[in-house]
Amino acid sequence: MRVNITNGYWKSIASVLTGSAVAQAIPILGALILARLFSPGEFGLYASWLGVVVFISVVITGRFETSLAIELDGEPRKLAFISTLAVVCIASFTLLLLLAAGVVLFPVILQKIAFSLLLCAVPTALTVAVVQVWQSWAAAEGAYRKLTVIRIVNAGAITMSQILFGFFQPDASVLALGYLVGGIIACALCIKLMPVGQLSAEYRNFESIKAFWHRQRRFPLLSLPADSINTAAAQLPIIIVASRFGAEVAGLLAMTIRILGAPLGLLGKSVLDVFKRHAATRYREFGECRDIYLQTLKVLSGGSLLFVIFMFFLSETLFVLAFGEQWRFSGTIAMWMLPYFALAFIASPLSYMVYIAGRQHVDLFWQIALLVMTFVCLTVPAHYESALKMYSGGYALLYVVYIIMSFRFSLGAKK
Repeated sequence: MRVNITNGYWKSIASVLTGSAVAQAIPILGALILARLFSPGEFGLYASWLGVVVFISVVITGRFETSLAIELDGEPRKLAFISTLAVVCIASFTLLLLLAAGVVLFPVILQKIAFSLLLCAVPTALTVAVVQVWQSWAAAEGAYRKLTVIRIVNAGAITMSQILFGFFQPDASVLALGYLVGGIIACALCIKLMPVGQLSAEYRNFESIKAFWHRQRRFPLLSLPADSINTAAAQLPIIIVASRFGAEVAGLLAMTIRILGAPLGLLGKSVLDVFKRHAATRYREFGECRDIYLQTLKVLSGGSLLFVIFMFFLSETLFVLAFGEQWRFSGTIAMWMLPYFALAFIASPLSYMVYIAGRQHVDLFWQIALLVMTFVCLTVPAHYESALKMYSGGYALLYVVYIIMSFRFSLGAKK
């Protein structure tokens, strides 16, 4: 049975894409100033710290927020949202206690890591996780305008804080502090824009929360390891490049990912925010969502092709014009990484089929393969050019496998 994709689906995607484009334009424009305030070395150190923070933010959610679109509308989804926030708070508090104990028992840690960076890590991860849970709730509810506002304010608050603090002390600790302050502002907006309110008496008890945790246990058991591996694999390039080839090369790579990877990722996530609600509803009602999948795939592929053509000819020129001659090599790295960026834009939004079809275990195997590929490609070659090219090609190949795999899942009972 074929389904006609309604104009509302594409209008929703266009709306979220527009808002995400504005949200991503803010840090890109901010980078024009940050690149002149901070050296590549400081930027590389900050990028390594942020990689750890993002990893922590994924772990403390238990990936329960990924299940919100699958939950039924109304009270069941609100219960899922509250239950997920409870997991985030409990996990953050526990991790903070463990970190404090580690510093007391092993004070040598402070000789390896700047105290200011260590102090900001868990609170910043908490703000990242909370904002992500709220965004997942807004997307699951179809509240795309509120989702757009949250993203724009989050991006703006972080960027403006980093620029403001950077004028006084341009080092990695200030970039970390700016990220934390911006995250706190975004959390306050989330509470104001989408207040939680109260649950009905039927759900207002701990037993309901435990029932949700048990019902969606596949997410922490399978999706959390898979997404933790994915996050680690995404952050490993900066860490490995910094350790093997120096902080300056890592900083140049980090700038490339910030300027190209982050916008493409956010635009892809905008498609995901709409796709997962419509695809999940379709799959729940008919046992398949092939047509929605294919039409979304075509649009993403067209956008990816335009991006590749544009960046192949203009990447170095754009980086020099925007950030100065010292960042030219970031444009060169962007050309090497085009296969990765192009396939990531296509595959990432469609990856939600894994959750809709309940195939998290397959995703876990794929993520393990990704981690192995990342480590091998970045550690075996003797030169960073060969390492980054191998990494980009390996990632693109794995994404092709993921696209084929997710398409098969979209067929449901037809497969």
